[in-house]
Amino acid sequence: MEILYNSTRSENAPVKASEAILKGLSPDGGLFVPDHIPALDVPLDELAKMDYCQTAYEVMKLFFTDFTGQELKDCIARAYDEKFDTKEIAPVVEKDGVFYLELFHGATIAFKDMALSILPHLLTTSAKKNNVKNEIVILTATSGDTGKAALSGFADVEGTRILVFYPKNGVSPIQEKQMVTQKGKNTRVVGIRGNFDDAQSGVKKIFGDRELSQELDAKGFQFSSANSINIGRLVPQIVYYVYAYGQLLKEGKIKAGEEINVTVPTGNFGNILAAFYAKQMGLPIDKLICASNENKVLYDFFRTGTYDRNREFVLTSSPSMDILISSNLERLIYHIAGNDSDKNRELMTALTEGGTYSITKSMREKLADFYGYYADEEETAETIRDLYQKTGYVIDTHTAVASCVYGKYRKETGDTKPTVLASTASPFKFTRSVMAAIDTKYEESEDLELADMLSQISKVKMPKAIEEIRTAPVLHNHLCEKDEMKQAVLEFLSK
Repeated sequence: MEILYNSTRSENAPVKASEAILKGLSPDGGLFVPDHIPALDVPLDELAKMDYCQTAYEVMKLFFTDFTGQELKDCIARAYDEKFDTKEIAPVVEKDGVFYLELFHGATIAFKDMALSILPHLLTTSAKKNNVKNEIVILTATSGDTGKAALSGFADVEGTRILVFYPKNGVSPIQEKQMVTQKGKNTRVVGIRGNFDDAQSGVKKIFGDRELSQELDAKGFQFSSANSINIGRLVPQIVYYVYAYGQLLKEGKIKAGEEINVTVPTGNFGNILAAFYAKQMGLPIDKLICASNENKVLYDFFRTGTYDRNREFVLTSSPSMDILISSNLERLIYHIAGNDSDKNRELMTALTEGGTYSITKSMREKLADFYGYYADEEETAETIRDLYQKTGYVIDTHTAVASCVYGKYRKETGDTKPTVLASTASPFKFTRSVMAAIDTKYEESEDLELADMLSQISKVKMPKAIEEIRTAPVLHNHLCEKDEMKQAVLEFLSK
């Protein structure tokens, strides 16, 4: 059955999957959502027999209905190949009674690789399907991981250019080094003097600039996005929850139909929204445990029904979650409002104009599947240290936030269902915070020295992504004010 995509902010005519992927953001500023959530049509016990690529096909064929089977299989095969350092693509590792879903085995050692390995192929296939002659300009804001993963995915992809904005002092040293050393004639990285929300708002503003779009169209360019506002980014994230369930079945950890919980460290809400969609498809998920750091805007939202970004922005050791405007939450708001674009638009306007909105009682009742909590900096470090001392397993700061919050959930509820925890980045990406959490004696060392020490104590081989940046030259040293982002785009496109 064909799935079309509506905007969360208007009743405009729906578009096909390939059109939604190409546009990234709806012209009215809304996000594209499927007109219905398809049911998983594979018997659950069959999931145990499938590899990652087979699982990806079974999920994506249901959402991307205007792609042929062969087009989708080609995109999947090109995405999930030797770029990943393990044949499982996303292994499930049991430690201390929790199933850690390792999403960091791709080229840039973060979960964004899972979707950004396939997005360039979905996008270029969509362009051909829609006879697009323009060069596609990928415009992306990053809190650390999306940037490098998008740059890596789109570098030298014909018919595309990619420009990534990041908060100059809001990412880890290794995240920054990964981005500013990126090769590719079609790439550019720009640091902004501001935080991630400034970068994200600036990108959305550029997308909504009709005059700019017309001006660029005349010059042979059109915008698209690699952020999880793009449905072509979000749908591939559903896959790994379905795959994880199959792996637990295969290993005899659960029986077909048995419910699991899913815990996700969350900033922009895309990763946990993908788990919500997996549940809507019929995957037996009970609770969706939403873990926040000290920027606990989502925790407060789930506790009170009020979303309020009017608060101090905190720089933490889990920078990919240092976010006060969770873009993908808009999709959930639209769904719990009964797919009411007018109601959703009213709330999003209130957020833009006053920084806050409150949902209705009936909408709150539809959030019963979610549990939200947060971990502070001390708790995050303690979680890393405790897990290492117990098991020898080292997790990064974002995964530690989720692990800590899951512990709070279990203590509060007594719920002991098997739980999959999304491990969103390699600890090698945040060596300073991780090693300092394990022992304060490491605080004086350089980041790449710490990577060597981490490899020794964890008995894990140094990821290629870290080895590559040791001697890589800086190729991008562009900086701009947050209100100069449009000029930065125009300058990039004039070269």
